[in-house]
Amino acid sequence: MKQLWYFSAPWCQPCQSFGPIMDQAIANGVNVKKVNVDYEPNASTTYNVKSVPTVILVENGQEKARFVGARSLNDVLKFYNQ
Repeated sequence: MKQLWYFSAPWCQPCQSFGPIMDQAIANGVNVKKVNVDYEPNASTTYNVKSVPTVILVENGQEKARFVGARSLNDVLKFYNQ
């Protein structure tokens, strides 16, 4: 199963602007798991997330690719469908 893990935090300004884009990605059929780094620090440690927002493409439990920082909806859709 392919999924995007979206690591963010409520205090993060770029996350606040990128969150609605990730919601649009979900509306376009992208499977997204939202991870709040304040509430799920173990996930951040497991995936070595050092800054937010970070998006990781996970397929069959394995990391395939990642990007850090906000992107456009088109970029997120391309990233997911790579």
